[in-house]
Amino acid sequence: MLCFRLSLLPSLGLVLLCLLLGASQSYAIEIALKNSGGDICLYAKWQMNFTIHYEAENKTSKTATISDFTGMNYNESKCRDDNNHSQIVVQIGSSFSWIANFTMEASNYLIDAVSFTYNLSDASIFPDAAKTGSVTVDHPVTIKVPLNDNFRCNSVLTVPVDEVQERYWDILVQPFGKKSKNEFLCDEDKISTTIAPIIIHTTVPSPTMPTPKGNPAVGNYTITNVNGTCLLATMGLQLNITQDKSPFIININPNVTNFTGSCHPQTAQLRLNNSIIKYLDFVFATKNGNRFYLKEVNASISLTNGSDFSIANNNLSYWDAPLGSSYMCNKEQTLSVSEIFQINTFNLRIQPFNVKEGKYSTAEECSADSDLNFLIPVAVGVALGSLIIVVFISYMIGRRKSRTGYQTV
Repeated sequence: MLCFRLSLLPSLGLVLLCLLLGASQSYAIEIALKNSGGDICLYAKWQMNFTIHYEAENKTSKTATISDFTGMNYNESKCRDDNNHSQIVVQIGSSFSWIANFTMEASNYLIDAVSFTYNLSDASIFPDAAKTGSVTVDHPVTIKVPLNDNFRCNSVLTVPVDEVQERYWDILVQPFGKKSKNEFLCDEDKISTTIAPIIIHTTVPSPTMPTPKGNPAVGNYTITNVNGTCLLATMGLQLNITQDKSPFIININPNVTNFTGSCHPQTAQLRLNNSIIKYLDFVFATKNGNRFYLKEVNASISLTNGSDFSIANNNLSYWDAPLGSSYMCNKEQTLSVSEIFQINTFNLRIQPFNVKEGKYSTAEECSADSDLNFLIPVAVGVALGSLIIVVFISYMIGRRKSRTGYQTV
């Protein structure tokens, strides 16, 4: 656990807690601003990361991911002012800043807008960038929330703005006071609550989750945009989790699982959720302008022992295939997100880019499915058989010569 205590601002106390979650580049940020009377006047807790596409000097496209917020400060954040505005300002060194604006209106408050600024001049983050200087991207939000309610959104909110893809999840915010017992859920969380619930007994914690019998059912997932079908996925999914040294195995049932997603020129996302999986995100990216791969997996899952498991890894490299094709692996394949979280896939086929007429393109097969795997034992058998024949013929020739040598004249 990392804890930071920042210096006091005039008439305002600032306490910041940053808690490292799980096993991979995912930080929960918690901030509580206090007024001069010592009362909390703004509370927020959330997770976020950013993927930035930029042009390199050789005219190729590169990607930078921001998920480590070590060294950040909130010195410019403020509670409600005379204009009924409050603001969270996150400064990450000299290269990044993030601002969220809130406005009070009568009995409601608005989450107005979010802006993100990054500095292409920082060569340690943007090597070989063709351009330099700071770039700011803004997007309006306009979410109206009852004044005395917390705003909560556990689901992953993906916001593409220009060359930046912003992701936010596990959000809890009350910008005009302390935390309330009342909560206003985002639309994405409301969708997940419509699924038939699976009863989870938490009064007597269970050390393990029963191992599912057999392989998981195969689900078909299709994402569309204004241009038609943009992402196709077919797969059976089995989740393997280790929490507090206890193993949990979950087979995803596609019949009670919702899915959403988004498609962009260089990134695509498929998100699954059901009554125990708050979200399971597969994020795809392009590379070198001619291939795609699975770059990121984010997950938040409720376990049968009453605990929540959250993890994010945006540095993966699975399911690599040429753009314009699909990736296929019918045999069981293990996707290792971290040491404590693996996903087993069955009858997998995925195409996150360049889908035509709503159908899969020619598949790039995984090595386990390749016909070459069947040829190897055949080739070895043929080689051994040939060797035996050669040895046998050599033996027979040698034997004949030996007999000829003993003939009388």
